[in-house]
Amino acid sequence: MLQEYIQLNKNILVAFAASIIISAIIAQFLSDQSDYLNTTYTTIADYVIYFSVFSGLFYLDNRKKYQLKSGGTDTVKLKHDLKKLITSLGIAEIVYTVVRWVLQYYFLTIQYDPYMASIASQGISTIIYMLVVNLSVKITRLYKDGN
Repeated sequence: MLQEYIQLNKNILVAFAASIIISAIIAQFLSDQSDYLNTTYTTIADYVIYFSVFSGLFYLDNRKKYQLKSGGTDTVKLKHDLKKLITSLGIAEIVYTVVRWVLQYYFLTIQYDPYMASIASQGISTIIYMLVVNLSVKITRLYKDGN
């Protein structure tokens, strides 16, 4: 069970690292845009990169977990776990999005460089996200019930 928490957190942090780097570059590239547009476009890019990397890593770590001895997929267990994972991530994503957007917009309005506003807002939001997602995973019992 602890190993699964570590893998989940590793995947989240690697995905956020990729997202932070690319989002900062995009924020700086869009520095001539208004603050709310820069924030919105950067947040969209953040999500595309994060979910692409996270999904790939999560799949690689868990592809054998749902394989039956017959070679098929245990779709019942997979659906059960995906519901719990989506619930946990969904709650955290709502909190993350609101905090990230507000912070980046604020940092831009007080004249932070766009790349720094992106990095700072995403860093703070990631810490909050990690707390919420780990609490949600514990509440939904994603890694209990013999999973």
